[in-house]
Amino acid sequence: MTKEVKVQVGGTLRDDLVAFREAWKRAEGGDFQKERILSFESWEGLASVMTGERYRLLRHLHSHPEKSINALAQSLQRQYRRVHEDVTVLERAGLVERANGEVRATADKLNAVVVL
Repeated sequence: MTKEVKVQVGGTLRDDLVAFREAWKRAEGGDFQKERILSFESWEGLASVMTGERYRLLRHLHSHPEKSINALAQSLQRQYRRVHEDVTVLERAGLVERANGEVRATADKLNAVVVL
């Protein structure tokens, strides 16, 4: 099964309330399917998390989980300090996890929705 994350940029409080109401109704009907949503207020907010280098790091981890941040830095031929910072940001966003002696991506697919 593919693990997907919906990345949403923009929208209003009303949009969030509608989504919450729909999720509540699905749960009441017995549909407990977990939907992962990563929401950003603006394009700049998304860009501060998903830089070009972080996207490259995430794609690498998706196909090649690493034993450590040091191993990841070596594979990407980047400085450890920068890779550690990037992993920390992506981990806070829920896109990377460090568990069981591995650093790996938590999703197979990102679906972006940008509200204009």
